[in-house]
Amino acid sequence: MDFLTYFFILIGLVFWLWGTIQILDKRSVLYKLHSLSVADTLGSILIVFALALKIPSELPLLILAIISLTLWNTMLGYVLAYCSRNQEGKKLNG
Repeated sequence: MDFLTYFFILIGLVFWLWGTIQILDKRSVLYKLHSLSVADTLGSILIVFALALKIPSELPLLILAIISLTLWNTMLGYVLAYCSRNQEGKKLNG
């Protein structure tokens, strides 16, 4: 069980690192925000899942954390993308 726990934590950290590296790319802000939010969400879910394997007594709380991460990170990603789109529109008009 410890091997699976550490495996999921490692994969979660790889997703976090991959999302952070995408910020340094020269693509659009929307692409950077999208890849960062998706990678952070997946990485965080994998780490919380690893914690659920390590501490099964806290499973209901960790499931709630996974649901919250999924909902809030998705909504925050859409809000950030929408705000970025409005700022780019102002730059084009101004």
